[in-house]
Order: sequence, then C-alpha cells, then structure tokens
Amino acid sequence: MHTTARLYAKKFFDTYIGGRSAKVADIGAQDVNGSLRDVVQPNVEYVGIDFDEGSGVDIVLDDPYQLPFDDNSLDAVVSSSCFEHAEFFWLLFLEILRVLRPDGLFYLSVPSNGVFHRYPVDCWRFYPDSGVALANWGRRSGYDPALLESFVASQQRDFWNDFVAIIVKDKAFATHYPDRIVRGIDSFTNGLSYPDLDKFINQTELPEDVKNRYFKRLKYRLFPD
Repeated sequence: MHTTARLYAKKFFDTYIGGRSAKVADIGAQDVNGSLRDVVQPNVEYVGIDFDEGSGVDIVLDDPYQLPFDDNSLDAVVSSSCFEHAEFFWLLFLEILRVLRPDGLFYLSVPSNGVFHRYPVDCWRFYPDSGVALANWGRRSGYDPALLESFVASQQRDFWNDFVAIIVKDKAFATHYPDRIVRGIDSFTNGLSYPDLDKFINQTELPEDVKNRYFKRLKYRLFPD
C-alpha cells in the first residue's frame, strides 16, 4: 500500500465516520505493505474481503461480483487500489450499492495513473469524471446515489496519483455528511464537492506526471546545458 492510499483512507474515516459505530467492509483487503484495517477507529467493525486468501482477509469471495452481505446491511464499503483489477467494476459497484444502508457510504481509491501491475490483471485507470459516471450508472440501474466528493491526489514519495471518490447510496442522505476531505487539503487537482458537481476545484488538463515531463522538456529547451 503506497503512501497516499493510507493517507486518504484515514481522512475518509476521520471525516465521514468519526466516532460513530459502523460496520465496514473492505474490498481488496489483503495486506500488501499495509492494510486499511490499520487506519480504522476502534468503534468500527471491520471485515476484510478479497478474491484470495492472505493476511488481512476475513472472507474470500467465491464470485468477485457477489458480496456475502444482506441488502442494506453495511454502513460503509471501502476499496483501495482494487477496482483497477476488477474486469467488470461496474457490476461490483452495483453490489456495493445493494449491501449499503440507505445512508451508507462507498469510499473508492484507485489509480489515475501508474505502472502496469497485474493482480492478476490490470484493466483500468480512473479520471476526474469517474465518480460522476459511477453515480450515473447507479441511477440508471435503479438506485439514487450521489457523489459527495472526488479528487485526484497529488503524488507523495512515489509516482501514484490516486483518484478518490465518496458516494452516498441514497441522495436523500447527502446532507447528513456536510464535511469534505477537499476542504482540509490542497494537494489535489480536479476536485468535485456536492452539491456543486458542475465546477471543478483546482482544475487542470495536465495530469501531474504529464505536467512534470512537459516542464522538464521545456526547461531543457530553455537551458540545454
């Protein structure tokens, strides 16, 4: 688990869960250089699920697109650095909506860039409109979710830029969550915050790694020695 994956998961729990009791499932929970279990508060009942056995895994899925929970039974589902490995992540997203309580939250952290890394496949990268698209897919499929916020995190100590999104299952409960991660940080681009989802915060067209390469080339052209 890289630096920002742990950092923003902790910010999610601090901002949206706080001190209240909650049952949370972590999809892709295998401990690879760290686990989200390490950043949850003592009041959280944490269940780690994954497609394979391993450290940090409480439940192994027989079918990666069927979750072993009743309808409306979880307060939150979290997933970090996993959706890029799900061939049909949109099916998994509908399962997540099914098992969440009406006021339940989905926290997603997934690469927006980065190297090809197969576990066992590497299919996707997520761009700034991905959270909006997921919420639209949920509505098209019979739910009424709302994107509460999303952003692309800046790099820290490595080359990853994480796309982070928080979605509430039922838009009627969006006002229950007035706080936002993006209000307390400045190291991000292309942020969105409910209800102003038509206006990006810190908007940029160039991803950070592209921007870095661009300015390196520009510097070389101006100062070749």
